Amino acid sequence: MKPIMDLHNIDVTEFLDVLDTCEGNVYLVTNEGDRLNLKSKLCQLIGLTKLVEGGRIAVASIFCDNKDDESKLFRFNCFGETSVDQA
Repeated sequence: MKPIMDLHNIDVTEFLDVLDTCEGNVYLVTNEGDRLNLKSKLCQLIGLTKLVEGGRIAVASIFCDNKDDESKLFRFNCFGETSVDQA
């Protein structure tokens, strides 16, 4: 499985809100090789605590099981939105 994106300088609160709307599993993979399922609130706490610097995620790779979730997270990462219908 290849990463769909690398996250850089992401607003953590908004990112968690988007994760809550995902239907399938979303994995955060660290540079050390840790693989955390971000659909789990416990994994969110563990993973994001390790990566947060100044309230934003420094660098992480994201993998998704669901293609719609990939699109949603890609739009969020690139444009700060999750739907083409958002203003």
